[in-house]
Amino acid sequence: MLELTMATVSEADAGATAGMQMADSPSEPGAVLRVGRDRGFCRLATPDDWLFVSRVHLEFLCGPDGTWQVTWLRGSHADPSSEVRLVLVGGTPQPLPYGGTAKLPRNGSGELIVRDRTAPRSVNVGFYHEA
Repeated sequence: MLELTMATVSEADAGATAGMQMADSPSEPGAVLRVGRDRGFCRLATPDDWLFVSRVHLEFLCGPDGTWQVTWLRGSHADPSSEVRLVLVGGTPQPLPYGGTAKLPRNGSGELIVRDRTAPRSVNVGFYHEA
């Protein structure tokens, strides 16, 4: 099972968790959870006017062995207007490259932070991968 929580945070409401969204999926091969602006494809959707987030920004995919990975999907621009950091509990924040993929640890948790490069706002996606 992969559990996700998402909060959108701007300078005006830093520290607030109102509007937090949640999604989960069993760890079955081929299962997918997506985060982005397109409500038709994404289980967790950001505000429509947050253009630093792609229509489909992050994709969580369950592999054949029941482990999950996350990919920062490449959008229509060569240079993204955001940056993504992966923070595992007890670890040091690591950048997730544009178009890059990272495996999520079994029985592990952490957070992906999508930060706008032009304004003080972010999308914080927490995860817990239960084996």
